[in-house]
Amino acid sequence: MAALASLVILASCASAQEESAGTEQNCLVTAPVEGRAPRIVSTVAPITSLIAQVVGDSGATVTGVVPEGTNSHTFEPPPSAAQVLESADVVFMNGLVLEEPTKDLAQDNVGEQTVICELGTQVLPRDQWVFDFSFPEEGGKPNPHLWTNPPMAKSYAEVIRDVLVQVDPENASTYESNFAALVGVIDDLDAAMKTATETIPVERRLLLTYHDAYAYFARHYDWTVVGAIQPSSFDEPTPKDIANLVEQVREKSVPAVFGSEVFPSSVLEQIGNETGARYIDVLRDDDLPGKPGDPDHSWQALMRFNFVTMIDALGGDSTSLRGLDVSLRSVDRAEYPQ
Repeated sequence: MAALASLVILASCASAQEESAGTEQNCLVTAPVEGRAPRIVSTVAPITSLIAQVVGDSGATVTGVVPEGTNSHTFEPPPSAAQVLESADVVFMNGLVLEEPTKDLAQDNVGEQTVICELGTQVLPRDQWVFDFSFPEEGGKPNPHLWTNPPMAKSYAEVIRDVLVQVDPENASTYESNFAALVGVIDDLDAAMKTATETIPVERRLLLTYHDAYAYFARHYDWTVVGAIQPSSFDEPTPKDIANLVEQVREKSVPAVFGSEVFPSSVLEQIGNETGARYIDVLRDDDLPGKPGDPDHSWQALMRFNFVTMIDALGGDSTSLRGLDVSLRSVDRAEYPQ
């Protein structure tokens, strides 16, 4: 009865999402996998980490297809990814028009009963989509970076759990237990970030980044995104764009500008030099700390690293974050392409 109820809930969620975002049968499970462990495919590393922590030692396999440190917006999956997708029982991706080449490849190669689940599209109604400099409304692509906001990452984990329970009901208790442990970590991280945020005056909670990955984070924690260097075309910004950002940084007295370890930006360094703002070039978007198998190779360690970096650079106190235990509560056996 519980399994049937969850299936009905998933179907209802899918129907609601079809109405709000135009998707068809998103995250809808039609039948469980029988006679073997489920094969799960994922896209970007933060999502793969959330999935792997819910999966734990259930026996299901988790395989990522987007290499860490890759620009997921422009990533073109190699032909070998088709074989991985072809054997998948579930394909989890972020959605919200983030991984369209991978989504197209999946739709062309998966079986009839394979579940394609776009997590961001599932949890975020259209009227809550955020459009900005990197993701203008006229382009039709909302900012897809929900996972940098802990409560939304928890929503991702809820959908992951619900799908896995339906796909593999024999291991439902494992998925439920692992999900509960992961939620505990997410909630602790959220509380620690709120505490750290309160040490920074509202007028100094300003973010100028290379890539706008913090729109939903900013809305949740009452921060302001001043802008992003990378335009929607993923080309270099124009001189006018740069001049506008320099003016904003000066007007708002932005203390620091944040670059990416993966995508170093001479433009941000230039803005820092012209305005006196500190240039911090170590933020990570999709690249987890360390290597697969390391204790800190996880979504929560990535978020803590970024949050501590931002809090410290803006003059706040990150003690609540630094003292937080973000260790894995379940095993992570996922394959993360490098």
